[in-house]
Amino acid sequence: MQTSKRSSYIPEELLFSVLNYVLIILACLTVLFPLLNITALAFNSGADAQRGGIYLWPRVWSLQNFTEVFTQSHMVNGFLVSLFRTVVGTAASVFMTALAAYALTSRTLPARGPIAFMIFFTMLFSGGLIPYYLVLKDLHLTNTIWVYIVPSLYSVWNMMVMRTFFQQVPVELQEAARMDGLSETGIFFKLILPLSKPVLASMALFNGVSHWNDWFTGAFFVREQQLKPAATLLQEMLISQEALSQSLLRPGRAYEMLDRMQATGESLKMAMILLVILPILFVFPFVQKHFTKGVSAGALKE
Repeated sequence: MQTSKRSSYIPEELLFSVLNYVLIILACLTVLFPLLNITALAFNSGADAQRGGIYLWPRVWSLQNFTEVFTQSHMVNGFLVSLFRTVVGTAASVFMTALAAYALTSRTLPARGPIAFMIFFTMLFSGGLIPYYLVLKDLHLTNTIWVYIVPSLYSVWNMMVMRTFFQQVPVELQEAARMDGLSETGIFFKLILPLSKPVLASMALFNGVSHWNDWFTGAFFVREQQLKPAATLLQEMLISQEALSQSLLRPGRAYEMLDRMQATGESLKMAMILLVILPILFVFPFVQKHFTKGVSAGALKE
């Protein structure tokens, strides 16, 4: 009897596993195909790419697209701006958010509940774009590099996740540290932060991706071209090169002009997209272990 039950159960389990693998493979293909297509167009000659028919592999290999990107000074400067805001903004945001989250875990903080509610309330409503711009202008942040850093120092969602994670640190450890003479600052730096590496890595990844991919701030709050990040320059390129591509495809002049070009708007766009997404793809594997543990632990409270 046990053998028959086991034999009837194994096919169902096997079928479930096969369906899972099939769904995962299909999901991976939906992500992988656009990436391969972008890579193929980025490494293909611009004139040849404009004729179409390129999907997963370059037809005419060329590095001219990347050469054109890096020969434009504003593009190189855009990547430096993106690198600066990502590194400095992520480090500052994670540190300041961790400080606020640790303060909210203190049992001696007066009105801790109302303060946490007022902070959480800001997630539900926004003042709007115009009031936000006026605040940035009054703080003299518009058209400066600090407009990328200061407004993003605190994230309420990240603060709540960190607070939940900090609350899971045993109170006995903190009491023992106080008996050993550590101050609240010492407990934070020598006890809480070392035990919170998973959630810190997760929040750093969230902040880093947000800073690197943010084009909105540079497009609306910055006028100087040398202060615009790579994502904003990419967004501007997507708009301007669309008109160029349409003009090149007009009958009677398309191939005559394309034969003289090694890089077109479409190929430059794909090269720029690839350069923008590659850093995130390289960083994620190094924080994946901490990312999964940090999100799951910070989202649940024992």
